[in-house]
Amino acid sequence: MSTADALPARELDVRPMLRAGEEPFQAIMDAVGALSPGQSLRLIAPFRPVPLFSVMANRGYAASDRALGDGGWEVVFSPVATVNDSDGVAIGSSSSAAFWGVPVLELDLCELEPPEPMVRILEALESLQPGDVLFALLAREPVFLFPELAKREHEWAGNFDAAGTTYRLLVRHGGGGAGH
Repeated sequence: MSTADALPARELDVRPMLRAGEEPFQAIMDAVGALSPGQSLRLIAPFRPVPLFSVMANRGYAASDRALGDGGWEVVFSPVATVNDSDGVAIGSSSSAAFWGVPVLELDLCELEPPEPMVRILEALESLQPGDVLFALLAREPVFLFPELAKREHEWAGNFDAAGTTYRLLVRHGGGGAGH
């Protein structure tokens, strides 16, 4: 919709809050709640807020981030809820998951207790080539896995199934990793 595309992004700079020792999460959620349909949120933070990516993905927002010259980060959260992608996958660290191709490895980790699913996914990624895609089914959202994937330069996308009982995760090997 062209009018939604024309809406300027709402900006929220959380650096002053963090300097003052305040937790900015509620202010971020309030800003998201105040967005107009189709409007994006431009967040400025003193660090790359990786855990927030999955929170926002579950609310229907894709993240696009870049480092600022002053050591801070700019993240634009854009709504994707109106986009009909092939799998209904909420976007994690990448907005291009629909173009990744067929997974070369599928893991059903629903029966495992944390941290075993995270360990198995990270081990499996070590055997994959850059660009390869892994698909995993999990009993819960792997919030502690996301920073590890980012550290290793992998991209991911995921969401819960329609019943809300199984988390579906796609991970694309980014070429980084502990031993690379």
